[in-house]
Amino acid sequence: MSAFYARETTGGTTLIVQNGDHGKINFEYGAWPTLENADFFNNVKQDLIAQKASFVEADLSGMTMRVYKDGILSVEVPVGSKGREGSWWETPAGLYKIESKEKSHYSSFGHVYMPWSMQFQGNFFIHGWPYYPSGDPVAQGYSGGCIRLADENAESVYNLVKVGMPVLVYKRSFIAEAEDIKYSPKSVVHNDGVSYIAADLKNNFVFAENLSSKEHPIASITKLVTALVSVEYINVEHEITINRSMLASTSIPRLQPGTKVSVLDLLSLLLEESSNEAAIAIKSFLGAGRFVDLMNKKTAAIGMKHSHFSDASGVLATNTASPNDLFMLAKYLYYNRSFVLHMSMGTEKRGAYNPSRYATLSNFNKIPWLEGLIGAKVAKSSAAKEGMLAVFEMNINGTTRPVAIIVLGSNNAKRDIEALFKYVRSNFAIQ
Repeated sequence: MSAFYARETTGGTTLIVQNGDHGKINFEYGAWPTLENADFFNNVKQDLIAQKASFVEADLSGMTMRVYKDGILSVEVPVGSKGREGSWWETPAGLYKIESKEKSHYSSFGHVYMPWSMQFQGNFFIHGWPYYPSGDPVAQGYSGGCIRLADENAESVYNLVKVGMPVLVYKRSFIAEAEDIKYSPKSVVHNDGVSYIAADLKNNFVFAENLSSKEHPIASITKLVTALVSVEYINVEHEITINRSMLASTSIPRLQPGTKVSVLDLLSLLLEESSNEAAIAIKSFLGAGRFVDLMNKKTAAIGMKHSHFSDASGVLATNTASPNDLFMLAKYLYYNRSFVLHMSMGTEKRGAYNPSRYATLSNFNKIPWLEGLIGAKVAKSSAAKEGMLAVFEMNINGTTRPVAIIVLGSNNAKRDIEALFKYVRSNFAIQ
């Protein structure tokens, strides 16, 4: 499952890199999950070096940053800190570019100044040691998800990079921990008209599939993508003033005109109760057109090559994807944005953030009788019928494996998820 990307060039020069199928594709920017496989990352890196490209390499496993000038290593410095894995501010691995440079950037996210600042993705920057307006430096453990360097190292990197330069952000979390894990042969469970896939997120082994490339309206599964775009482009502490234009037909109306609600609280409504009002409020911050454009760019960049989005709530039937597309989404969430999965189940720990504005929420995603469900999103509409994306940490003969089960076009999605869950548990063992 290799991703497709919109064509883009750097400084008028087209760079060619390897794709996941041992072929060649044009260099593109965006979150690229296959870069998190060490071998593939090294292949891309060597392709850039061979073409004498200038680029930045951020190894988040080795906590090292390197800058290459015309394919030759110019500077290597230690990374001081990164966003904590599994947190709201986890630093996103992938292939990006330097969007902007400022010698001193004021962060509205952290309310601090960031010296030698280089933006590479939404809210994420490479920068030196942040300090408060008083001049006091931030504490050692402080992080908003950016890649932090010592000031002198950040200045060295800043002086070498140019706007538009590729940035390879890499970590090892996509490497299959046990390449020798093998399952019994793949089987197919037939269910006419229902599209589904059940597969291991770590090694991509498919346990069962049917019409898995068929595109369907996905209704409220859309809201997982809405959450992704929100946290990469909006400060979750930002409060949005609710107005009447944000009120809409939704499962459980909770928003009142004139009140201020944080993006974090809106995300709880969005993911747990599938609030259409929360989706409208969130997209209003960036504007509906820009927000939907970012949704389509994000999904294309993570390999959802047959997906399309027209709104942030999933109300429109033109929000479509295939089970294979949604497997890529589940994989990205599991390894890069796991807090979205936990929030969908109401289990995300807020840490330093204020307690939820909404003490008791209904959660439409839970299947209490199935163990190991760590994240899910249900969908239901006249066009979509029923659908569900579910991620399990499943015990398969004593070994815990991350397994995604996705069902679209169903008459009873939770029943079909349960059937596939039991099928995997009963028919597969690790050899």
